[in-house]
Amino acid sequence: MAGEELILLNFWPSMFGARVRIALAEKGLRYEEKAEDLPDKSPLLRKMNPIYKKVPVLIHNGKPVCESLIIVEYIDQVWSDRAPLLPSHPHARAQARFWADFIDKKIHGLANKITWHESKDEVEESKKELVKTLKVLEGVLGDKPYFGGEAFGFLDIALMGYYPSFLTYETRAHFSIEAECPKLMEWAKRCLQRDTVSKSLTDSNKICDMVMRTRKNFGFVSATNFMSLLKNNDD
Repeated sequence: MAGEELILLNFWPSMFGARVRIALAEKGLRYEEKAEDLPDKSPLLRKMNPIYKKVPVLIHNGKPVCESLIIVEYIDQVWSDRAPLLPSHPHARAQARFWADFIDKKIHGLANKITWHESKDEVEESKKELVKTLKVLEGVLGDKPYFGGEAFGFLDIALMGYYPSFLTYETRAHFSIEAECPKLMEWAKRCLQRDTVSKSLTDSNKICDMVMRTRKNFGFVSATNFMSLLKNNDD
């Protein structure tokens, strides 16, 4: 659509912002990305998301759309003439939404505990639960190349947003996701072969280094505050 203005308010480590970047890339859309400094939220973010004041926010011709999965679905509906992201069948569409919600309800909390908690027992327990969750998703994937079948889509985007943080989880909890869930990692590598995905994700080492540096320099209290910052400011 000629004359469209798209602005993405984002925070660079955000797995939720990564989803929106992938969806925009899949649709071949040009946009301006404005980086947020979350401790000092911009007036634009406060204006465009006055209820939660979270990133990501997609501003389409001056009108905001909030919450990552809602944004991805919005992008798919508005630019429905290219690269469909959600399945066309109502039941398949409902299933994709269900599992995307499952990902956020299960993985996000466990990931935060693994990343920031001081208790080795808590980290170990969260790791076990994360592996169980990923194995469930591996079962949903089955032998399909993508979660939706032959085509990359909505649920792939939902989970790939977390991929850059996998290295952090592995480093903190001393395990290998590839060893635990080989088919899931084969899927991730397949997704990364798409430029729309690989060029939309933050480098895993950069995120891991940031986490480890934060923990080393500021200790548990500041790390916990940083976890709260991420939790309360992106979705």
